[in-house]
Amino acid sequence: MSKAQERLSQVQSHLASSEADIPRGKEGILLKSPDDIVVTCALRTPITRGGKGGFKDTAAPDLLVHTFKSLISSSGIDPSLVEDISVGNVLAPGSGATEFRAAALIAGFPETTALKSLNRQCSSGLQACVDIANAIRCGMIDIGVGAGVESMSSQYGPGAVSEFSELLDGHPEAKNCKVPMGVLSEQMASDRKITREAQDAFAARSYQRAEAAQKAGKFRNEIVPMKVKWVNPKTDKEDELVVDKDDGIRSGMSVEGLAKIKAAFKEGGSIHAGNASQVSDGAAAVLLMKRSTAEKLGQRIVGKFVCSSVVGVKPLLMGIGPWKAIPVALEKAGIGKEEVDLWEINEAFASQCVWCVKELGLDESKVNPNGGAIAFGHPLGCTGARQVSTLFNELGRTGKKVGVTSMCVGTGMGMAAVWVKE
Repeated sequence: MSKAQERLSQVQSHLASSEADIPRGKEGILLKSPDDIVVTCALRTPITRGGKGGFKDTAAPDLLVHTFKSLISSSGIDPSLVEDISVGNVLAPGSGATEFRAAALIAGFPETTALKSLNRQCSSGLQACVDIANAIRCGMIDIGVGAGVESMSSQYGPGAVSEFSELLDGHPEAKNCKVPMGVLSEQMASDRKITREAQDAFAARSYQRAEAAQKAGKFRNEIVPMKVKWVNPKTDKEDELVVDKDDGIRSGMSVEGLAKIKAAFKEGGSIHAGNASQVSDGAAAVLLMKRSTAEKLGQRIVGKFVCSSVVGVKPLLMGIGPWKAIPVALEKAGIGKEEVDLWEINEAFASQCVWCVKELGLDESKVNPNGGAIAFGHPLGCTGARQVSTLFNELGRTGKKVGVTSMCVGTGMGMAAVWVKE
């Protein structure tokens, strides 16, 4: 190819740089193009119990250092080629921008690799991946990393939300943005007639699926073990331990056992510690570039990013976010729900998952087949990036192709993305 032809190809690529220009329909999204935004590595740390688990004494930036190092070594990417990193985080002051830039430098990325942090609450990790994908698509960068991290052990609590001003408190809808998610989810369950029995059945299934998946080693390919220092709460002695699996998965969980747990947010209510997502710690990262770049560098292509959606809903109905976001993403991709092989929908609360799955008419066997956040946890900023590794891992294991990740988002939003396994 002559230099003139190469330049023409680059210009044409930049002109076709929005999601509106991607091929639509199942056949279209399965086609391979040099301009596809592909994933060449997606991995995560184990997810551990907040305040009790393996990462309770490990800071979020330290989790990120290990995750970045693992991404570099697993992919074989030259870190100097990575132009930008986007990290989703919810609880750290300033979303951890300063510490995470430092973490990138320690991990081996040079000073020429830029980094930003962002906070779109529970979808932060997915938003980080989408921001990098779109930056590549429009020609701003060639290679980037979307990531997410959260240490709920150290930063979860009342201080995570600042006080509302008189102006914000004086507006009825704006004021609803600060209603605790457990409280509003309890109200939604009541209004939408989602019974405790239905929620407990969903939660029990999540635990059972996760337990079976862990015993079968299904998470092994997506997890990078990490050696950490851990203070034994019984002896106050500091030990070293290798965290190599999700430690929030409880064995033998059943509907009968969950029925004995006291409601957390309302006397006689339906939401409790057993049918809501766990407070957790963890990190995940996704390496993205164009297919042409991956082929030039000899990177192994895991899959590709197709499109995404983000929507707003009433703050008090934040749990319905996936119900509104998923159809928008499917429409952008030009596919129907029956053409999706696997759904990774974040289990913030069983109540909202039960409602969304039912209203969308999804095949329950395709939704979180290895369990979800109820069973192994929801490190807020990490989850959206974690879902990518889990999705591709399971699509590859089962020989399937099309997957969707989605979640509800605090203050009343929803997000979804469509992915294709290579």
